[in-house]
Order: sequence, then C-alpha cells, then structure tokens
Amino acid sequence: MQPEEVSRLQSYLQGKLKNTGFALKIREKARDSVEVLLNGEFIGVIYKDEDGDFNFDMPILEIDLPGATS
Repeated sequence: MQPEEVSRLQSYLQGKLKNTGFALKIREKARDSVEVLLNGEFIGVIYKDEDGDFNFDMPILEIDLPGATS
C-alpha cells in the first residue's frame, strides 16, 4: 500500500470508531496489507483487494473474551 492510502485508512478508522489510538503499520514483506494497532497492541490486518477495496480482518481468540477459562 502507498503511504497516502495508509494515512487515509488510519484517519478513517480513528474517525469512524472515535478512537485516536488506532495506528496502521506497513508490513515489510506483504505490501498489499497493513497491521492494525490499537494503543500499540496488534488487533488485525487490513488487506487491499484486486478491486482496490479494503478488508479488515480481526481475529478474536477465545482466551481474550470476557469469562474465558484458561
């Protein structure tokens, strides 16, 4: 992704979700995606598809859910 796209996506996330803690980090080996961080913690990846649209993938681990048993 180009730096301008990353900046636009980051601004979009911060505004849409009303949280300035969102930051995007360009991935060295995968130039079609960026890491999504919330207050410095990795929470997912945004991929750019062949149509130029963006998809946000956020895995949620069972252990991270409230009331999870370890």
